[in-house]
Amino acid sequence: MVGPRDKRDDAPFGAQLGLGDDERTTHWKGFQLLPFQIEAVGAIREGKNVLVSAPTGAGKTLVAEYAIADAVARGKRCVYTAPIKALSNQKYRDFRDDPTIDVGLMTGDVTIHPSAQVLIMTTEILRNSIFENPKGLEDVDYVIFDEVHYMDDPERGSVWEESLIFAPDETRFIALSATIDNLEQLGAWIREIRPQELFVVRSTRRPVPLRHRLYFGGHGVFDLGRLDWVRRNVPEEPRRPGRGRRGDRRRAKGRQRGQRPQGPDVRGLLALMEKDDKLPALVFCFSRKDCERLANGNARRSLLSAEESEAMDRLQLDLLELFQLEAGERDGEVFRLAQRGVAYHHAGMLPIHKEVVERMFTSGLIKLLFTTETFALGINMPARSVVFSSLRKFDGVNFDYLRTRDYMQMAGRAGRQGIDEEGLVLSTLEARDLRDAPLERILSGRPEPIHSRFRLSYSSILHLLARIGRTRLYEAWEKSFNQFQHRKKSRKARERNSLVQRDLIDRHLSLLQELGYIDEADELTPRGKVARLLYGFELQITEMLFEGSLEGVPAEALALIFVGLIHESRRGWGTPYVPKRLFFGLRRHIDDMLGGLAADEAHFGIPVPMKLPDWGLSQGVVAWCRGCDFEELEETTQAPPGDVCRTFRMAVQLLRQVRRTLDKDDSLHDRLSEAVDALNREEVDARRQLELG
Repeated sequence: MVGPRDKRDDAPFGAQLGLGDDERTTHWKGFQLLPFQIEAVGAIREGKNVLVSAPTGAGKTLVAEYAIADAVARGKRCVYTAPIKALSNQKYRDFRDDPTIDVGLMTGDVTIHPSAQVLIMTTEILRNSIFENPKGLEDVDYVIFDEVHYMDDPERGSVWEESLIFAPDETRFIALSATIDNLEQLGAWIREIRPQELFVVRSTRRPVPLRHRLYFGGHGVFDLGRLDWVRRNVPEEPRRPGRGRRGDRRRAKGRQRGQRPQGPDVRGLLALMEKDDKLPALVFCFSRKDCERLANGNARRSLLSAEESEAMDRLQLDLLELFQLEAGERDGEVFRLAQRGVAYHHAGMLPIHKEVVERMFTSGLIKLLFTTETFALGINMPARSVVFSSLRKFDGVNFDYLRTRDYMQMAGRAGRQGIDEEGLVLSTLEARDLRDAPLERILSGRPEPIHSRFRLSYSSILHLLARIGRTRLYEAWEKSFNQFQHRKKSRKARERNSLVQRDLIDRHLSLLQELGYIDEADELTPRGKVARLLYGFELQITEMLFEGSLEGVPAEALALIFVGLIHESRRGWGTPYVPKRLFFGLRRHIDDMLGGLAADEAHFGIPVPMKLPDWGLSQGVVAWCRGCDFEELEETTQAPPGDVCRTFRMAVQLLRQVRRTLDKDDSLHDRLSEAVDALNREEVDARRQLELG
């Protein structure tokens, strides 16, 4: 597959990078390329789009890095997109440390050097750029989609499809995916919507093989071949009244009210692993509380040698200095647990604490890290072993067993190249798992296919309407993966799906026309022109702007409004009391106005209702804007600090978006800037954290 010359250039690619003729096909950056990498590299050099599917930890990222080096060597630009900001930040740091690469970052939280030759961004930022300024991407040779299987995400998956459909024709895509069942189908769709030829590469081999084992108390560690014997030798639990599907649903509803099931006790398993030298280990838990509970439950283990303890002391002092943290942080739970070789990591933590944990883990001094599944998404932090504290998780409706694809993505973090001969994956079981769990499917079944989540947002519809008109707007859906996946179904099913999709677009257009965003000639009105520049909360913010709800509102009240739009209380956080002195009249006015807007949506049958404000962080917002520190802020809410910080960062991002729609001489422009400055400080300031690290 690898030709001797780059077909788009007079000079051989190897000569451009100073590589020898042999290295051009089998070695790069000191690595012996695997067969799938050699094939992908050859396709890149031949000017093709490339879709790569390989197990977690198999080396997909090296293909992306080759494409970036290719673009840089030829003076072209390259965009690298990631589904989560943590992965974007990690990639930015990686490339920032390479003196040969001019790199920038755009995540919404942070914008650094946006004209860089290599630009790291979230997929949402890419989609927005495609709609707002497609000419600005004309000199982009490659767009790299890391974790392209995220198209399957119910809330955000449409962004990947829109980017692939509407990107300039000159742009090529390098799409990296975890193992999926319908890779060829995805590839066939990309071939249809992109002008360049597509090369599909599938690999099932890992450089470090995995050994999958089960653990059940009293029976120890065993493999699938012994499962039936264990099942026969475990007394069956007596069935309680209400057992069965209907009873399961009742129990699931109870758990949604806070009665969360506690997984198996993993202490015995971890003791065995410590004894058999199977650490460090990532222990995946499916709730934040379980991460913290299990970490603290294992805090008495002494997992570090005397030399490692000294190294941890030095590392922690370095981290305190690097991130400008107070010396008292060493007495906090994060640092104290780490001194025993134990840590936890989840989204409820402050971002700076998560990063500190990541730094300590990559040093090799954290032997047990209890973490949620997002740690497996692209972040390159493998361990010797992976442990599943449970094989069930909450899927948004009920507790159910893991998909094979999710299990494989997390399991793939076991085994470190160049260190381990194999990675060990252990799943802890309860008695009910022996009876009910589809263990053969989870551990060795085929990974699930990805399904289209295509759903045009209000801003996307307005952009497309202005660019291509109402008639061709339906063609946008015709290019979707949704439509492609329905082609092999019956004629009746295809027609029904087409009617549903067209009806959905018509409903959105009718609502936008009713609200005055589109005139009778299908031209965008001033309202429509503003709404198309907003991604998320388009209608809510546009209505507030045009109804004058934000006129004369002080900066801290603006911060309160935008945090309220984003914040969403979770069960278990309680219902905070928000005093009337905190802009009660303004809050009530906005509730009434947006409540009427939601009623309009319901009238037109929009299936996903808009989010209405949640004022639960109001006390914290005002206190923070008036200069309190984060410890004082935490006293105003039961929301975890990581959620508060993330909400404030998202509010800053939204405030900046709105400011961008206004003239600089508009008084609201200055007050939005004041609100940004009031929110975006200390722990909330993502750019500060990135630059410190």
